[in-house]
Amino acid sequence: MKRQSSRNLSSGAGATLENPNLMAEKGQNVAPGLYVIATPIGNARDISLRALDVLRRCDLIAAEDTRVTAKLLAIYGIARPLSAYNDHNAARERPRLLAKLRDGARIALVSDAGTPLISDPGYKLVREAVALGLAVHTVPGSSAVLAALTLAGLPTDRFFFAGFLPSKSGGRRQALADLKSIPATLVLFESAQRLGESLSDMHSILGARPAAVARELTKLHEEVRRGTLASLAADYAGETAPRGEIVIVVGPPAEEEPDLARADALLRRALEFMPLRAAADLVAEALEMPRGLTYDRGLALKSANDGR
Repeated sequence: MKRQSSRNLSSGAGATLENPNLMAEKGQNVAPGLYVIATPIGNARDISLRALDVLRRCDLIAAEDTRVTAKLLAIYGIARPLSAYNDHNAARERPRLLAKLRDGARIALVSDAGTPLISDPGYKLVREAVALGLAVHTVPGSSAVLAALTLAGLPTDRFFFAGFLPSKSGGRRQALADLKSIPATLVLFESAQRLGESLSDMHSILGARPAAVARELTKLHEEVRRGTLASLAADYAGETAPRGEIVIVVGPPAEEEPDLARADALLRRALEFMPLRAAADLVAEALEMPRGLTYDRGLALKSANDGR
């Protein structure tokens, strides 16, 4: 049996895994640059070996909240300099971090939980680092968005992350109206206190759709409730606000059934004075229907008329 190369261990089509032993050797000399590192969203064991490797060897860790990150580092016995980088100080801290990167520093960027740049100011740091020609590396891992999506039992081939909805009902309903026609599963963050109201607004604006509410993902009291927007809104309306981080996943809009009766009526009229292909194309464009469908129905109508 031919021995498989350690650099060609694949987990699927197009996915080639690096040899972990070689990666460990490379990790002894972490290259200069900005490292965007995903951290656990609940269970501390969900951090990757590579993330730990970079955190141990970087020159500075830029954290959303240094107190939160310090707890994670303590679990793994890591002691590195910490600096806060968040919404409140980003404008002031960004030039300082960029200056260090220009001098060849190795800086790890982490959020309180999950993947940085999702609902935090990290993208501005990455954007300016890229503009300056500085190296930016990703160390992927936990994401509340993907974790909730995989548990919801809803279509995953296309999804849209909408972040947090506005806190007031008027703005929230307008934001939902803007999302209504997106042909994808929606993923949203919400506070526990507004959960019932938000689900009610979602049902009102988005209609009868399947949904899931994921709470405290990967933590001790993890919970996922699945149902319709109406049933979930009713459940949470009658309960006290739950605790923990909330992710809501809403199924895509149902595909509208084509108006076949109207299509047939238009096809009959069009076939009186034009060929089948032209009539099918005309009706398909007028009703925004697939051309194959209007052609097949036109052919059936034409055959029925010819058989009389």
